[in-house]
Amino acid sequence: MIPETTRKFINSLIDYYISESASYKQIAKTYYEEVEDVNANTFGIIVGCVYSGFLQAYQNQKQKPSLEDTQEFTHMIKIRAAQIKRNILDAKA
Repeated sequence: MIPETTRKFINSLIDYYISESASYKQIAKTYYEEVEDVNANTFGIIVGCVYSGFLQAYQNQKQKPSLEDTQEFTHMIKIRAAQIKRNILDAKA
């Protein structure tokens, strides 16, 4: 199970990246010719950044997330996926 402090950290990362959707959408537009779906690419960038933060939180504690922790992380993202997507669609980039 993900420790509560790490869970709060992950949620704060999600909030941060949602608030910066326009910036990440601009980055995604750079690769339009390669991927064509800017919104999906932006979603992937945001989830990748949050996942990196998740891994870093464990590394800072000299631990590795268990399979259950990774599954719980995935569930946290799925719960917030609609919110992330909505902000990406609304982002002006």
